[in-house]
Amino acid sequence: MTRIDRLRPDPIPAIHPLPEYLASGQRAEWYDDTKRVLQVPWMGVVTMAYSHYPTFFGELWRGLKPLCESRAFVEAFEDLRRFVEAQTAELGPESLVGRLTEKGYAPREIDAIRQVNTVFSHGNQPYVIIAAITRHLLEAGDMAGGVEAQPFEGRHAPEIQVPFLLMEPHHVDDATGAVYEDIKAVLKLPFVNTDYRAFARWPSYFALAWAGLRQVAGTPAHEAICQSCHDRVAELAAEVLPNPGGLSSDALRRAAEADASLEEVTRMCRLFQWLLPGLITNVAYFRHQLEAVNLAPGR
Repeated sequence: MTRIDRLRPDPIPAIHPLPEYLASGQRAEWYDDTKRVLQVPWMGVVTMAYSHYPTFFGELWRGLKPLCESRAFVEAFEDLRRFVEAQTAELGPESLVGRLTEKGYAPREIDAIRQVNTVFSHGNQPYVIIAAITRHLLEAGDMAGGVEAQPFEGRHAPEIQVPFLLMEPHHVDDATGAVYEDIKAVLKLPFVNTDYRAFARWPSYFALAWAGLRQVAGTPAHEAICQSCHDRVAELAAEVLPNPGGLSSDALRRAAEADASLEEVTRMCRLFQWLLPGLITNVAYFRHQLEAVNLAPGR
C-alpha cells in the first residue's frame, strides 16, 4: 500500500495557529476536547493550525476521536516513544546533571525539568500519528485498517502536575532569543515549537541542552532516527491502525476544499508531518541529557 514520504515543503507555507488563550466558540470546544481525549495539557501547534480550516478540522476530528480513544492508538504511540528513546540513546547524549548542579540547580529543580520533558515525551506521540494519518488521507488514500477498535480505559498520561509556562519570543531576553533563532536556523523551522518554549522557562538549562543537541542535529545518525520515526508512523497510518470513525480520503479532501485550496491545506499538513519526527527525536535526546550518567561514548 502507498505510504507517505517524508517531505519538507519548500517554500514553507503560511500557517495560522490560534493560541489557546484566544480561542472561543467552536474552536475552544475543539481545543478542550482534543486535550481531554489525548490526555495532554496543551493543544499542539499542529492541531491549532488544522483548526484554522473549520470544515476540514471538523471532519478530521470527527473521525479521529474514536481512534484516539482506542487501545490500539495508545499502544502504538507508547511503542513509538520507546523506540525513539532507545534510538536516541545510541547518539550518546552527555548528562547535564553535574553541570546543572554546579550552576546551583537543586535536585527538585532538575526533577521539575524532567517532569516537563515527560509531559512532552508522552504527548508528542499522539500528535505525530495524527499528522501522519492526516497526510495519508490527503495524499495517499484511505486507511487499510478495519472499523473495530477496543476502547482504552483509564489514564495513559503521566500523573504529573507541573506549571506549564511558555516563554514566547517576546518574553525572552537577547540570549534566549538568540537560542530561538539558532534553533530555527539549524532545524530549518519556521517557528519555535511549544516544547522548546516550555524548556526555556529555565534559560541556563535550555542553553546547555540545545548546545549539546546542536552537535548532533542534522547529522546522518540524527536524521536516520527522524526517518525511522517517520517510517513507523507512516506504516501505522497506512496499514496498521483501525479506522473506527470511518475517515475517508475523499471526504477529508472535500472538507479541505470547502475552506481553501486542497494544495494549501496539504502543504500545511506536510509541514507538520515533516517536523514532528524531528521534535520527538530532540525531546528524547533532551530526556537522556537529564539522566545522572553519561551516555556519550568514552565517558
